[in-house]
Amino acid sequence: MYFTDFDFEDEVLDALDAMRFEKCTPIQEQTLQPLMDGRDLIGVAQTGTGKTAAYLLPVLNRLCTGEYPEDAINCVIMAPTRELAQQIDRQLEGFTYFMQVSSVAIYGGNDGQRYEQELRGMAKGADIIVATPGRLISHITLGNIDLSKVSFFILDEADRMLDMGFCNDIMTIAKQLPKKRQTMLFSATMPEEIRKLASDLLTDPLQVTLALAKPADGITQQAYICHEGQKLGIINSIFDSESSERVILFASRKTKVKEIARTIRKHGFNVGEMHSDLSQSERDEIMYQYKSRKIDMIVATDILARGIDIDDIRIVINYDVPRDCDDYIHRIGRTARAGTKGRAITFVSQEDQEYFKRIEDFIEQDVPKMEVPAELGEAPAYEPKKKEKRGAKGRNGRNRKTHGRSDRKGSGKRRNDKGKKNESKAPAAPKQKTEAQGAPGDAPKKRNNRRRRYHRTNRENSNKE
Repeated sequence: MYFTDFDFEDEVLDALDAMRFEKCTPIQEQTLQPLMDGRDLIGVAQTGTGKTAAYLLPVLNRLCTGEYPEDAINCVIMAPTRELAQQIDRQLEGFTYFMQVSSVAIYGGNDGQRYEQELRGMAKGADIIVATPGRLISHITLGNIDLSKVSFFILDEADRMLDMGFCNDIMTIAKQLPKKRQTMLFSATMPEEIRKLASDLLTDPLQVTLALAKPADGITQQAYICHEGQKLGIINSIFDSESSERVILFASRKTKVKEIARTIRKHGFNVGEMHSDLSQSERDEIMYQYKSRKIDMIVATDILARGIDIDDIRIVINYDVPRDCDDYIHRIGRTARAGTKGRAITFVSQEDQEYFKRIEDFIEQDVPKMEVPAELGEAPAYEPKKKEKRGAKGRNGRNRKTHGRSDRKGSGKRRNDKGKKNESKAPAAPKQKTEAQGAPGDAPKKRNNRRRRYHRTNRENSNKE
């Protein structure tokens, strides 16, 4: 289905033509007409499927008719992160090129000049506000914004907003809006919390759900079953034979991101890092350097798993296996966007095998296992279902092998025979103990207890930018 099949205003069609948007994605095909008809809607589709255009185009088409006040805020779009708010704002800039429609992005982490631009935009009644919840709540509290005439309320990546604890903020913002409005909720997943939020905010919504948890067809998935100490060697091996440009490497914790970035930088890689300890200006600088190819690789937490607008990422590397299956989908979804090809590589250590097996079951496919280079030593076998003989835990977290034995320290009846007690617990010689560590069947070791500037877009201003 093509965009020209819909009854869009000329200004919208001109923008689509200029941006070379021709054929609709599945989510756009199923949501554009209901939204143009004014229906409340829940759209469930994974990242990279074109959800942003799916909700922006119907709103812009309605605003082009001139039936809405010019000096008031007509649309509020909520986004969980600054990065996603910036991405939506850039999309708006392209779509409004031929329209007299204004917008302003509102998010934290910027300087006083940016804050003044936000104030001017809200005061003059920008048609569209793109905001993160915390920043918008701040403006509402200070009386900087009037939302009494809003006709469109959009929640993008609603599941992530709830994960980040923004549910109460969203409800607070919704109370500032007119009850008669069109509300749209877009999400990559549909947990029970999202259903409850939707029931509170939407009226008789149409739900459009695409197949979830399926990586894009253009992604070649690979896995290395390896020891933790082999991961850096595998990275060196991969990029010995190909370029390290346009790569994102994901790790689960910011402390690990810093450590990995520092280590691979010493090995000669041109790398930046992205995590929550960076200020907004530092994040913006890293993204600028990456997009302008001044750095080849970014090591990042899941802060980059959604809401970034880069279409030419070649390789995504999961340095460790994400614990949540959806996080895996979002991470590898950074590559093979807009119909391109890409590769996703996951390092699976022994302790991560069960988690990776869950991901394979979730996506209903076995990810090909690559051979670890021989010079890095022997790699572990992939045996996610095999229970380890030592250290296996029961539901109560105790060791099954030794739990309940009467001769364990602290379990069973105390022995009165001090000699027998000491004899049963005679310590091994230090050298023997060292050699036996990790041997199958040994008892487990005792734990040490220790821009957009408000703008009224026109062609002349856009050319200047």
